[in-house]
Amino acid sequence: MHYLNTLLFAIYPFVALTVFLVGSLIRYDRDQYTWRTGSSQLLERRQLRVGSYLFHIGVIAILLGHFVGLLTPKAVWHFLGIDASTKQLMAMGIGGFFGVICFIGLTILIKRRLTNPRVRATTSKMDLTILLMLYAQLILGLISIPVSAGHMDGAEMLKLMAWAQSIVTLDGSAAAAAIAGVNIIYKLHIFLGMTLFLVFPFSRLVHVWSVPVQYFHRNYQLVRARAVR
Repeated sequence: MHYLNTLLFAIYPFVALTVFLVGSLIRYDRDQYTWRTGSSQLLERRQLRVGSYLFHIGVIAILLGHFVGLLTPKAVWHFLGIDASTKQLMAMGIGGFFGVICFIGLTILIKRRLTNPRVRATTSKMDLTILLMLYAQLILGLISIPVSAGHMDGAEMLKLMAWAQSIVTLDGSAAAAAIAGVNIIYKLHIFLGMTLFLVFPFSRLVHVWSVPVQYFHRNYQLVRARAVR
């Protein structure tokens, strides 16, 4: 189990994040015109508008919460007067709220993909795989809330913070040690999260990078106005 823990939570994250970064750069360099969402708005608008709005609001808040919550050093939280138990309560409340919003939105989007014949016909296997992976990841995150309620001292959360910060500082040994004793729900959530990073460059998720790489500033075609005689 020690070797498996090291493989999954100290080695695999580095592999997944490397593929995520390098793969995204290679795809942008070689296949810029596949760098898109592949919108199906023309096929159906109402469910897409509602589902996409709820999903994006929820997922952006969740990602920001994970980024701030896991990577902010413990000393900073103490300086702000927020102890581990209070921080965990905040994470459960805010994360749960936006998690439910995201869940509703994603449910609408998946139902639309599976039940609308026109949309289903334009859905690739990778599209559906990513949607279901996101769905499973979201469900695991929501399940982790009642699990967290069973230990409100914040000890598990501190271990997860130590793991994330060890990964960022490239300390695999510390990462493996930090996460060894946490609940299996958290481990499944982290493993699936790393797998999403792994498949990211090969899916339409790359459109997340569109603003940083100035996607909208490149020209696809040159259109000239027709002269009026």
